[in-house]
Amino acid sequence: MDLNFTADDLAFQGEARAFIAAHYPPALRARQERGEELGKEDYLSWHRVLAKQGWVAPGWPVEYGGPGWTATQRYIWSEELARADTVPILPFGINMVAPVIYTFGTAEQKARFLPRILSGDDWWCQGYSEPGAGSDLASLRTRAVRDGDHYVVNGQKTWTTLAQHADWGFFLVRTDTTGKPQEGISFLLIDMNTPGITVRPIITLGGEHEVNEVWLEDVRVPVDQRVHEENKGWTCAKFLLAHERTGIAGVARSKRGVERIKAIARTETDGDRPLIADPFFRRKLAELEVDLTALEFTELRTLAGEAAGKGPGPESSLLKIKGTEIQQRITELALEAVGHYGAPYFRGFGEGDNAQAIGPDYARRAAPTYFNMRKTSIYGGSNEIQRNIIAKMVLGL
Repeated sequence: MDLNFTADDLAFQGEARAFIAAHYPPALRARQERGEELGKEDYLSWHRVLAKQGWVAPGWPVEYGGPGWTATQRYIWSEELARADTVPILPFGINMVAPVIYTFGTAEQKARFLPRILSGDDWWCQGYSEPGAGSDLASLRTRAVRDGDHYVVNGQKTWTTLAQHADWGFFLVRTDTTGKPQEGISFLLIDMNTPGITVRPIITLGGEHEVNEVWLEDVRVPVDQRVHEENKGWTCAKFLLAHERTGIAGVARSKRGVERIKAIARTETDGDRPLIADPFFRRKLAELEVDLTALEFTELRTLAGEAAGKGPGPESSLLKIKGTEIQQRITELALEAVGHYGAPYFRGFGEGDNAQAIGPDYARRAAPTYFNMRKTSIYGGSNEIQRNIIAKMVLGL
């Protein structure tokens, strides 16, 4: 594994850095700096800029609208996005359902859905988890019964991120109750405006409306919106989750988070000295950086494998485990660094709040972000399940 960038890589790095500096929406930057909760149009404003440039889907094949970047260029791009502290491109369309569609979908499905995912015209959500079927996803009970050229879908999904904004959702549904649970699941694309769909908010510990429960009551879904064969949706689900878990690692943005903690610790004081001078705090920060560096090298090995034509495998579970644990440690250390300034924001601020801000701007999101990031070790397949996958697929236990 060669860790040195070529001249072409360095030129691309400069181009990427200059583009972000010149084109990142100023209004979006201002909202971030004020610590405001971001809405649908905030995320889409940056998405549309990148779509116009042809850079919104780094991992897509060129024939479907990808930029044709190498694995190294994709790594550099993620580093530059983190360095500039841009909002993330939401993964549900670009990084999750789109690869399923262009890998398993029909020509008609590719032509219908991929351009609108690329442009941002369609906002997607993920209908996987259910009450009683989260980590044990194969036990899902949402039913889809064939009725001519439609499925009639009934059931409930939960923890559906940003479904309140979604135009479309990709759902795992049970189409057969005989045999092994994994062999009776299908993968459906569902218009979220279809009659019978109800989206109800779940307010998180950070005081935000990010996730939802979704009810489906006699929802009619055309059969041509099923991806892959009937009862073969588990193949799509596993393929999607491998890509999701690799992305969840979030190494580049974790590096940015560590730098932000350092900046806070140089400003905040512990008695008569900066917090960064406290040996106990410095030890926690050093241990965090060591673990993050190890994770980065693991990610680079994965990228080297991708460059050689190897898709994500069981190592994506390792990236997910360590990546999410590090993210949680970063938010915990950030909350510790802001100290009592974080206390007024334990429940966050919503629209219409007239409470006065206390302390520096960087304190405003420390507590809500800490609480929100408790979820990372659960979503995308809980870390306990990922350890089971590693034990079975890597260690052969």
